[in-house]
Amino acid sequence: LKEENAILRSKINKLQILSETQADKMRKLEKKLEENKIKEEKEAQDLEAMVQHVEQNLQLMTKRAVKAENSAAKLRQENALLQAELRNSKLEKEALRAGQAGLAAAKQNAEVALQQLLQVTTSSRASIRQLLSGAESLQLVADLLKSIDRISEV
Repeated sequence: LKEENAILRSKINKLQILSETQADKMRKLEKKLEENKIKEEKEAQDLEAMVQHVEQNLQLMTKRAVKAENSAAKLRQENALLQAELRNSKLEKEALRAGQAGLAAAKQNAEVALQQLLQVTTSSRASIRQLLSGAESLQLVADLLKSIDRISEV
């Protein structure tokens, strides 16, 4: 019986050591799990902050695009008015040429109108390019938001 008790005590000691080892492993795993939870929460907060930043940028770009569209529309209207003015100046020029009176003044008016028209045309083209660039930027931001949504879902 003493020998059997000694064997059983030895087994109990081994089981206690194994139990302590497993308890240590469990504590380490619980600590690692808690660290992972904290890390995931921080990553989620960072991702949320990034999404908010991107949304703000998107709103700003949308405002810029609307402003560019409005500017382009105004420039188109101004361009149309100047073209009409140019046509009128050309007609006036022709009438003056036919009448041989005030030819130099009409020619100068037509040149001024032509220069203004060319300036408006040039600025209109630049504004349209800006508008297209803004639209491309908006598309890029929209694609980025889609990617962020996919990342968030994953």
